[in-house]
Amino acid sequence: MDIDPALFEEWMMTILVTILVGFMGFIVWDLAKKSKAGKFGTFILFFALGLGIFAFVVKSVVIAFIEA
Repeated sequence: MDIDPALFEEWMMTILVTILVGFMGFIVWDLAKKSKAGKFGTFILFFALGLGIFAFVVKSVVIAFIEA
């Protein structure tokens, strides 16, 4: 059984980026907790992280749309 390298790369990209985003979420939560950022500060930190994730997803969607 041969595994297609492109399919493997796609799966690993999805899985590893998801794990990375989860880990970054934990880091942001820990940073907010240790710095006593409060609710608004925590919201701002997660909002900035969310914008980065949103940009990554939009980039993937645009590339898929252009290739189609």
